[in-house]
Amino acid sequence: MCDIKTENRNNRTLLLTSILLLFLMSSTCFVYAQTSGEKETLKTFANRETVSYKTVDGTELDMIIFYPNADKIKARNPWMLHVHGGGWAGGSKYKVLRKAFLGTLNSLLENGVVCATIEYRKARGNNTAYDAVVDSKDAAKFLLKNAKTYKLDVQNYGIWGGSAGGHLSLVTALGDDSDFKGETELLDYSPKFKCVAAYFPFTSCLNPDLRPDSIFEDGKLFERLLGAPLSKKLELAGLLSPTELLNKNSPPILLLHGDKDTVLPIINSTYMIEVAKEKNADIELLTIKNAGHSFSGKNISPSMEELNNYATKFILSHLK
Repeated sequence: MCDIKTENRNNRTLLLTSILLLFLMSSTCFVYAQTSGEKETLKTFANRETVSYKTVDGTELDMIIFYPNADKIKARNPWMLHVHGGGWAGGSKYKVLRKAFLGTLNSLLENGVVCATIEYRKARGNNTAYDAVVDSKDAAKFLLKNAKTYKLDVQNYGIWGGSAGGHLSLVTALGDDSDFKGETELLDYSPKFKCVAAYFPFTSCLNPDLRPDSIFEDGKLFERLLGAPLSKKLELAGLLSPTELLNKNSPPILLLHGDKDTVLPIINSTYMIEVAKEKNADIELLTIKNAGHSFSGKNISPSMEELNNYATKFILSHLK
């Protein structure tokens, strides 16, 4: 005779398994739909090419380079390197085509700025956020090494990104190259970014005040970033904390953050402003009212168009 308790337990297991499968399928479809939409947007950019900048452990890392129209491009052009977000373990180079960045991308191209958006090693398995910074630095070094090929100025360039990409952009620009050594053939190049634009970034692994009501609240996310619990990787945590790397000689930085962000709350940016004042660093913060993460929400102020224009003006002011 069938055990009723066993049958009920099996039914619950089957139900939970079905729910999990439905969730995974819907999540996959959602990500696919987003990526498909981004790739459709990509087709609207005629002047672009995809370039491989390094291969690590058999995995090719590439970037998309967007060029201004023929009447705007010169033999040497200022440029911006975009580092995508995605929780350090996800996302793709196509995120530059989302509404938080797309307006600025278009405006920069219209003003003669070449823009590159990169893939990097995700914080999965044996890889950490440290590897992502190494890759971002190598991407910049690759472009400097091949500046003539891609029509790039070797002095006027910056970096930008959002969320995890905002954090990685800050560390890439502020971190010492000697602490993030990458490909041997690129070691002779040392990027000196003229500016950084970081959207809704994570700014410190070491300040516990930033963690409540965020994705870092329970501390588990540090294991993804650092490869181990925070307490066991304090030195690496310092290397991956933009506020620890900041000094009076750091490039000008623009932070853009929504005041309703519950993923990476705005205290990340306000804290970095406090540190900047102590260290006499050049940083400003544009607060987006009523905006959550990625500037989601209704009636945000300034508007998406206005904040895109603000970022564009900031970047151009430091590249020309």
